[in-house]
Amino acid sequence: MRKNFGAKPILYPQAVFIIGSYDENGNPDAMNAAWGGVAGGNKIFMCISSHKSTDNILARKAFTVSMGTADQMVACDYVGLVSANNEPEKMKKSGFHTVKSDYVDAPVIEELPMTLECKLISYDPANHYMFGEVVNVSADESILGEDGKIDIAKLRPIIFDGVHAAYHVIGEKVGNAFSDGMKLK
Repeated sequence: MRKNFGAKPILYPQAVFIIGSYDENGNPDAMNAAWGGVAGGNKIFMCISSHKSTDNILARKAFTVSMGTADQMVACDYVGLVSANNEPEKMKKSGFHTVKSDYVDAPVIEELPMTLECKLISYDPANHYMFGEVVNVSADESILGEDGKIDIAKLRPIIFDGVHAAYHVIGEKVGNAFSDGMKLK
């Protein structure tokens, strides 16, 4: 038997995205967002309403998206709780340090080892849809596997559980994509 929960956006997993931007004075800012994903090819989308970060992105036409990690969960949650409009020392208090992206006018957070560097394509203020073009993905060598690619076990990305207001780390490998299903062909 199933239990009905009504029309709610309950979907697993919901990645924890930390969106980086610069304000009008060149100060770095970051926010936590869980509603987003791949929009095809080298494009991503985010659903973000009116925030300081939204204003920053619209002004600079650029942003970064880093995966929240288990090691930085507290700081990732903090940047989602506090607005730079109310706390000018937000980034300092988070413990995050930034460097300017070589590809877009936005900050890369050094403590988060994987970052998508994006140019703004569009933003629809009516429904809060933001689309970006990924111009580079950078990853710290500490999360690379022997094959030179990003190792999800080393990255330890977290996901958001909106039902329980909790974070979970992505866990074990259970199969091989584009391969294991071949057994049923």
